[in-house]
Amino acid sequence: MLTALGLGPAEEEIYRLLIARPNCGAEELADRTGHARPDVDRILATLVNSGLASARATTSTADARTLFTAAPPAVALGPMLRQRRDDLRAAEIDVLALVEQHRTTGNDCASDGVIEVITDIDAVRQRFAQIQDSARHEVRSMMVANLSVVPHRQNQAGYDGLGRGVGYRVILQREALSTPGMVAEVIAATAQGQHIRIADTVPVKMVIVDRDLAMVPLHSNQNTAAASILVHASGLLDMLVAFFESSWERAYPMPPSMIGDDPGTSRPSELDELDARVLALVLAGLTDLAVARQLGLSRRTVQRRIGQLMAKAGATTRVQLGWQAARKAWI
Repeated sequence: MLTALGLGPAEEEIYRLLIARPNCGAEELADRTGHARPDVDRILATLVNSGLASARATTSTADARTLFTAAPPAVALGPMLRQRRDDLRAAEIDVLALVEQHRTTGNDCASDGVIEVITDIDAVRQRFAQIQDSARHEVRSMMVANLSVVPHRQNQAGYDGLGRGVGYRVILQREALSTPGMVAEVIAATAQGQHIRIADTVPVKMVIVDRDLAMVPLHSNQNTAAASILVHASGLLDMLVAFFESSWERAYPMPPSMIGDDPGTSRPSELDELDARVLALVLAGLTDLAVARQLGLSRRTVQRRIGQLMAKAGATTRVQLGWQAARKAWI
């Protein structure tokens, strides 16, 4: 944790050990950490020179050695922490100035700094991660099937954002649920805090970060191509936000039975976990074959389960099954 203050892992380890055990010699520190004695001597010299530790020689002639004690953290690390804060604040001011300069001067691919065109696939991937890393409050996204530039499972920046407390809302095209492994990915993402809804159609893939930036495809009807437009704060961005929100209201919330057991929800006692997931996927619009592939079952097993669900609900058609499932609060 102290690496942010400029300490290396080994230096931090020995400093922490000196906090817990004052007046340690180099030999004891080497034994406790497993580091070679010359490395320990070098680290101790660094700590002493930086004011993080002090050294004193023993007065005993029978046991002449040098003992080391950690300097108080508030005294030794406080100024370093303040300096890092000042450096970060200065860097933040510089970044804001650069952002304003970029916005006002524009470039060859933008009009008044509102849009930025990115065509190289590596640059698109990098910028996609960067804008998520910059998120402070919420990331909204619309996902289509067959994503190839940054597949859902490879969006590490999204998982990092969730870890920082950034909210994520995702509208997922229904067809994407038929992609092998997608249901498992959706379940895992939901467990980590993403809010996901299903839509029959998603006309365009899109990601919106706070109300600052959005990324959409450059070309019409090319949702899986790399070429993208980065949209900065503008009336155009406001329109994209409004479009997302209206689409979110019309999208189908992920039923708890598809996600699995959760402390805030409970599965109906009439259904076991497998029946609940089969029902949720069928009502989400997947074919029997797609349900079978997602759950690792045979198509015949899925059809048999659906038949049992229809009998249990007193339904003769799948439309009636959906109605009865809603009435019985199965979904």
